[in-house]
Amino acid sequence: MSTTTKNRGETVTPATPGVDTAGVMALLDRGRTLATPVLRAAVDRLAPPMNTVAAYHFGWIDAEGNPAEGDGGKAVRPALALLSAEAAGAAPEAGVPGAVAVELVHNFSLLHDDLMDGDEQRRHRDTVWKVHGPAQAILVGDALFALANEILLELGTAEAGRATRRLTAATRKLIDGQAQDISYEHREWVTVEECLEMEGNKTGALLACAASIGAVLGGADDRTADTLERYGYHLGLAFQAVDDLLGIWGDPEATGKRTWSDLRQRKKSLPVVAALDAGGPDSERLAQILAADAHKPEEEFADFSEEEFAVRAALIEQAGGRDWTSQEARRQHATAMEALGSVDMPAEIRARFVALADFVVVRER
Repeated sequence: MSTTTKNRGETVTPATPGVDTAGVMALLDRGRTLATPVLRAAVDRLAPPMNTVAAYHFGWIDAEGNPAEGDGGKAVRPALALLSAEAAGAAPEAGVPGAVAVELVHNFSLLHDDLMDGDEQRRHRDTVWKVHGPAQAILVGDALFALANEILLELGTAEAGRATRRLTAATRKLIDGQAQDISYEHREWVTVEECLEMEGNKTGALLACAASIGAVLGGADDRTADTLERYGYHLGLAFQAVDDLLGIWGDPEATGKRTWSDLRQRKKSLPVVAALDAGGPDSERLAQILAADAHKPEEEFADFSEEEFAVRAALIEQAGGRDWTSQEARRQHATAMEALGSVDMPAEIRARFVALADFVVVRER
């Protein structure tokens, strides 16, 4: 790889952190238990059919409207919001409005992303646009974003105003990141720095908000909230690096998406840009193939065989993109831990933040 890429990789400790799986599952379950009733009540405010479309998206009903026990996602963001309230010395319940608001914004982005990316599957089910049409996916996404702000502002406190400002700023960055992601799909060359900036916007900003919004609602000062934001931002970059690995090499049974998902969408994700930055024959061959891909119409690209995507994935791995991205996830994890270390909080709460970060780095790998 180039000197820049090597230097980034060399800052990473190669050891993979252990995970307190039972403890993390308990945190995620607590987040769902406390946030889901408030989330359901918020969705019930929507006019028909948006309320049922949203309920389908969240996995509460099936496509025919029957009650379902769908996979609602990992719930990392609600868990972080509740933990951040505890970091400020408040009860976890103080973070519930923030947890719900962040989850609403996250799902607003998923509804729109699935449509823009043409993804037909999410969490092992057909996506909303596939079942209910593109118009409903857009409208329901917009409605969830509006609900997120309502949930916070209805509290009527100074802390709620501060939390709303952080949420809206994070949402703008998230949209910036999605716009960057789309624009990169048809570019022949994207730098590692550009990719990290995009992923910091698209994923890091909302996780940063989740890690601080409960603390704000719990009365924390801006210094504490800003430091928790830094933890969440770098955790988000680690999270996205792992997602990028899963987007190419993930098991469809685990991810709920097709094989080579990100390659099918021509995404310039971290493994791809790191491989292109590496130099050498595999990197050069990959660059030639992707440059040709960038100019092909969607119809031709959609007809590619599994073997053609497998060739691209193999070149990315041989050029070092897979290994570099794995190490980048660990480097971002280490940076998140550094930020966490400067926040004064009970040891038990700190241990939970650490366990969640460890889970993000090693999940489904």
